Amino acid sequence: MPETEQFDLIVIGAGPGGYVAAIRGAQLGMKVAIIEQRDQPGGVCLNEGCIPSKALLDSSELYSRAGSQFSQHGIEIPPPRLNLAAMLRRKDGIVKKLGDGISHLFNSHEIQRFIGTARIVAGEPDTPLQVLVETKGQLPLIDPGGVPLQDQEIALQQLQGARILLATGSEATPLPGIPFDGQVVVSAREALSFDTVPQHLIVAGGGYIGLELGSVWKRLGAQVTVMEMLPQILPTMDRQVADTLYRSLRKQGIQFKLGTRITAVRRIGAKAIVQYNAGTGSEEIDCDKVLVAVGRRPNSSESWYDQLGIVRDEKGRVVVNEDYRTSREGMYAIGDLISGPMLAHKASMEAIVCVERIKGQPSLVEYDSIPAVCYTHPEAASVGKTEEQLKAAGIPYIVGRSNYAASGRARCLDESEGFVKILAHATSDRILGVHIIGAHASDLIAEATTVISFGGTARDIALTCHAHPTLSELIREAALDIHHQAIHG
Repeated sequence: MPETEQFDLIVIGAGPGGYVAAIRGAQLGMKVAIIEQRDQPGGVCLNEGCIPSKALLDSSELYSRAGSQFSQHGIEIPPPRLNLAAMLRRKDGIVKKLGDGISHLFNSHEIQRFIGTARIVAGEPDTPLQVLVETKGQLPLIDPGGVPLQDQEIALQQLQGARILLATGSEATPLPGIPFDGQVVVSAREALSFDTVPQHLIVAGGGYIGLELGSVWKRLGAQVTVMEMLPQILPTMDRQVADTLYRSLRKQGIQFKLGTRITAVRRIGAKAIVQYNAGTGSEEIDCDKVLVAVGRRPNSSESWYDQLGIVRDEKGRVVVNEDYRTSREGMYAIGDLISGPMLAHKASMEAIVCVERIKGQPSLVEYDSIPAVCYTHPEAASVGKTEEQLKAAGIPYIVGRSNYAASGRARCLDESEGFVKILAHATSDRILGVHIIGAHASDLIAEATTVISFGGTARDIALTCHAHPTLSELIREAALDIHHQAIHG
């Protein structure tokens, strides 16, 4: 085994939490190593989550619009034909370019990257932790003989770090008693790369992932049935927004079976029979694919967690303090490994704050102003408290609302469906929550997030000049409506 190399910070996991932590650590003068199992950095978010799903959502929406809406704009074209292979190549190309960009950032910040599996070895209480890496190579290192990484022999690297940051993310949760088989019963990873459009796709779960990928394959020609155990979709989102999206997706042809539990899946060749219970006894339905999107669980099951005495809760999440330090001295955890929403931007913010706190800076994550977005059509975005949460907490509030149908820009975009809803405190006028359903909601929510982060009020938004004609005017109109001053209400 080669001589142990010393680092100030060793990051395990190169997803949106890990790679951001590594770069911020390097910026603050730390000698940093990062370990990742994949050949390409970016984690689930880049490789099989956020980015490829958005690429397919955009491509499939263009395909759908070309077949039904272009003529409204005076654009006459023959019926469009789907080239699924080309669409998937575009998606893969986007992922690769962004992955190459992260690798370039590692190089430019002199971060040593190891491709392999990490195992942390417990040493004496006052000695630095040892990390063993079964690795195919080390980046950035160019082999003198120009040997590609995949042709290098597996080696065991030994690293030593003053601090170790765990950022290994999460994995898809299977249905009870129904394991993934990667062919018919699949996770989002496989659903992003179907080589043919399924005739019938059943989506288990009415959350963000299931609705987004269900939308992709519906637009491309599949029959899609969403089965959700709860009586509504998107249970954590504002009810008016979620109910509006539910009605919109039904109009688009997605079928829903709410209050439904899948109990078994029987493979019949390349197809399956799904058995489910909707409260009226057991029923069956046939399909080509079953996309299981019922949630994710933290990647925290390695045996060395117990050996090191790292405390986890009943859901397997690593318990940390306000500095993201675990129960083991010198070890930290962020992102999907710890409590809170499993969102890429939440992990990135925690990464920066964790590393800055290690360096003694008083950084803070504003957990009350972390936005969430569902990238369906229309998009749904939310930040802060919902009406349901405010009612449960007994907090007095006022609702301001503006409809996309009143926006000139929305009309020009042919996107008149949706609304903006602002919840402000009844006495202080402070913004408590903002909920949007409609075109570009994912972009509009940034203004609301900023205002909530700075403790702003509805009056602050109302007094801010917004460019015309833009969708952002809807935010101002909703803020004006709080005080019954909306111009286009």
